Formats: sequence, structure tokens, C-alpha cells
Amino acid sequence: MPISLTERAAAEIQRTHAEMGASEEEMLRIAITAGGCSGYSYKLDFSKAEQDDAVYDCHGVKVLVDPKSELLLDGTTIDYIDQIDQRGFKIDNPNAVRSCGCGSSFQA
Repeated sequence: MPISLTERAAAEIQRTHAEMGASEEEMLRIAITAGGCSGYSYKLDFSKAEQDDAVYDCHGVKVLVDPKSELLLDGTTIDYIDQIDQRGFKIDNPNAVRSCGCGSSFQA
């Protein structure tokens, strides 16, 4: 599976999905977009599946990935950190050869 979520990340995504009032048809979309200080940026949102999307189930969360993003996300793990000094999703992408200091963009 190209993308995996930790149980903590899945629980936070489920909580956010419910809090936002998203429909069951709207699933977590993980995409790569051009931009950011290192060349590529991660985008996470809720949307409906499109025809070419791959759909993965990670701890009960349906994850959508478009074909172009799937190539750059192969082997990626997403965790959720909730500590006193850091809170948010942490993306560990083995395809990233360089990341920016804030961790929101990367170079492949």
C-alpha cells in the first residue's frame, strides 16, 4: 500500500470528518501539488472519489490518491502528533530527498 495512516492519524481524521459534517461520500484525499519552498506540497482535504483515484482503507479511513500523486507518495506514512510543543499531522515520505524546515513541502 503506497500510503498508510497510524491509528492516531486515523482517529484524528475521523474526528475532523465528523466535526466538519462531511458526508460518507467525502473521503480523505491526499495529493501532491507543485509549490512550496522545496518544489512539492502536500494537500489533505475531504472530497468525493474521481474516476482514476486509488482508494485505500487505513484503520477505517478511506483514503483517495490520484495517479500522479500516488507515484510520489509510495511508502508514505502519516501520523498525528499531539504534544505540548507540536500538534498536527506528520508526513514521513521516503521519496522526499529534501524537505523544508516546516515540513510542509519537499523535493523528490
